[in-house]
Amino acid sequence: MSSGGLKDRNAETLEDVNAVTKELKYLYYKRLLPIEKQYGFQHFHSPSFEDADFDNKPMVLVMGQYSTGKTTFIRYLLEQDFPGSRVGPEPTTDSFTAIMHGEVEQLIPGNALSVDHKKPFRHLNSFGNTFLNRFQCALLPNQVLESISIIDTPGILSSAKKRMSRGYDFPAVLRWFAERVDHIILLFDAHKLEFSDELTRAFGALCGYEDKLRVVLNKADRVDSQQLMRVYGALMWSLGKVFQTPEILRVYIVSLWSQPRLLSDHCQLLELEELDLLEDIRNLPRNAAVRKLNDLVKRARLVRAHAHIISHLKQEMPTVFCKESKKQNLIYELPLIFSKIQQQQRVPAGDFPDCAKMQERLMGQDFTKFKTLKPSLMASLDKLLSNDIAKLMPLLHQQDLKKASLPGIPDGTFLETGRSLFEQVTKSGESREIQKDEWVVTKDKQKYDEIFYNLCPNEGKLSGTKAKEWMVSTHLPNSVLGHIWRLSDVDCDGMLDDEEFALAIHLIEAKLEGHGLPGELPAHLVPPSKRLHKGLAV
Repeated sequence: MSSGGLKDRNAETLEDVNAVTKELKYLYYKRLLPIEKQYGFQHFHSPSFEDADFDNKPMVLVMGQYSTGKTTFIRYLLEQDFPGSRVGPEPTTDSFTAIMHGEVEQLIPGNALSVDHKKPFRHLNSFGNTFLNRFQCALLPNQVLESISIIDTPGILSSAKKRMSRGYDFPAVLRWFAERVDHIILLFDAHKLEFSDELTRAFGALCGYEDKLRVVLNKADRVDSQQLMRVYGALMWSLGKVFQTPEILRVYIVSLWSQPRLLSDHCQLLELEELDLLEDIRNLPRNAAVRKLNDLVKRARLVRAHAHIISHLKQEMPTVFCKESKKQNLIYELPLIFSKIQQQQRVPAGDFPDCAKMQERLMGQDFTKFKTLKPSLMASLDKLLSNDIAKLMPLLHQQDLKKASLPGIPDGTFLETGRSLFEQVTKSGESREIQKDEWVVTKDKQKYDEIFYNLCPNEGKLSGTKAKEWMVSTHLPNSVLGHIWRLSDVDCDGMLDDEEFALAIHLIEAKLEGHGLPGELPAHLVPPSKRLHKGLAV
């Protein structure tokens, strides 16, 4: 598929997502929000939705203990650094960082974000200044961020540091984000697997959102196959104790960073797992509308149960005397009230909130101000669940048929036959006069030519298969090699001539020395014979 075709298909998908989102927003404001206000839903559960909650791009929450590779994983996806990022074996990330698309690189502090109605973070001000001082937004121009946003989190403290206080309710903040994001990437270190008290509390914040959870066992190239099998088994056993679900959580076994992998006897497994994980992330825009619809339905069911609870408590309250004692009795009998509402109103047990938390929140409420059921509002809610949502399903079906995915995420596969996987990278920038002797690869060209001709090119060009056999021997991740291929195949014919191959080796050596790769090929790296093709003067 050409790059233009991919762009058109992603544009069509975004149009479909926007159409579904617009309709969901209309239904929420018309049918659900009036009931939330009538029965004070925001005082017991999550705040009311705003435009930004519907309009924001799909979000990915990246979390895990410190030094598991969270920030490195994000840099791997973006193929560049982002403002405020630091990497190290110690807890380097001490803030929540929302990484979003922007025309210029900048950092926005948390207090400013909490009053920006265009960003979906306004309700975070309820966690206070201590948290807002540890929250920031990094804006940068990046192709991946045109379709998704990423939330980097502080490293979860180990047992040795469990007594340290953050100054804010860390699990509550995680739950706030978990409710709103599309994916939760939970990273573990394959050669340092540990479950601290804070990690266990963080798991509690994710309960109910297991469908969004993607567990990643990172740095798996640092252990041999026998150790990996034991670590994987220990991880699954520990996760099974925390998440009480009949389904087994999906665990990806990978080594996600842009440096050469250590030699191991399970390299092929790591490559296949990386492919699956990156494919899952690339599909986020396509699945965004489904997630928003699903979240709205879950919220509507909770609102319905909440309305019945509040109405029942109001009806049981006395008019004049013994109000406080009756209130205490009703709170104590709340489990029985839940059962009664289930039987009388036929509300499924799974729609009810956590009973203990509901009892705690009812303690500070004035029951005399509660409202009884309003038939017109409940009829509107029933229409939303029975009719309105069903009418949106054809739109979702059309969107699913297009199968578009997120551009810019590393490919995960490297050099299949043909050029379909590696479309031409669009080059930008002004043309300038470049002399042939300015090509920086020239000084090592003779050495590179020896490798090139030893690979037996056909009519002066190496096929993708032959080039792959040599390039994978560098042990760089496939996604990095794929990016190098896109940069080197300047004429996009799916093969490399001697200059393009020399350019590929030059980029590989630069990467092996720790340098970053450019997002697009700079003018001084374009082979002399290709400069007319690229619109550069020679």
